[in-house]
Amino acid sequence: MSSNTTIGDEIREQALLIWDYHRMRHQARPCDAAIGLGSHDLGVADTAARLYHDGLFSTLVFSGGNSPTTRERFPRGEAVHFRERAIDLGVPEHAILLEPDAGNTGANIALSRKVLAEAGVIPRSLLLISKPYMERRAYATARRVWPEVQVVCASEPLTFDDYLTSIGDGRLVVDMLVGDLQWVIEYPKLGFAVTQEVPGEVHAAYKALVRAGFDSRLLTP
Repeated sequence: MSSNTTIGDEIREQALLIWDYHRMRHQARPCDAAIGLGSHDLGVADTAARLYHDGLFSTLVFSGGNSPTTRERFPRGEAVHFRERAIDLGVPEHAILLEPDAGNTGANIALSRKVLAEAGVIPRSLLLISKPYMERRAYATARRVWPEVQVVCASEPLTFDDYLTSIGDGRLVVDMLVGDLQWVIEYPKLGFAVTQEVPGEVHAAYKALVRAGFDSRLLTP
């Protein structure tokens, strides 16, 4: 049974609205450095390798420790596993810096900035590579934590249905979409991110999915 069928057509349509909102749709371009943001999605490392080979950056930081979602899949830490994957895909070891401690997006950005500075890299432009539905949250966080750098977002170029299939767990994906949207809404109030406008139809889809029980990733279920 496909993930699309598993979550049902109505849930899929609501989730698709949120998925589309989370995608920044930036045009990938050459930047002074890149950060691959740790998560459960190894596609981040695959995308980072592809963009490195496309010549978009020469220095790449993989950032991330562990979370309940990733501890079993990446027991040595997200950044470590992502680095190994990128090396397997032909990215030279000297091009990759490691930040193995971050446990949230703000720490990903702040600690990666420190790692870059220690390596003598002070970027004016930064390519943030994340899972597809994390683009907007990553952008909003970087604009708060590192406002002087120009931020370009990138992720694996998958449709929503293809992403569901690649992860293999429709409920997990929808829970994550809903959780990321709550963070986009609430984090600016806490000083963790810049404010992003949320269209009415996207907010309505968010509320409907929370009512339907997709709340495991909410700050306050």
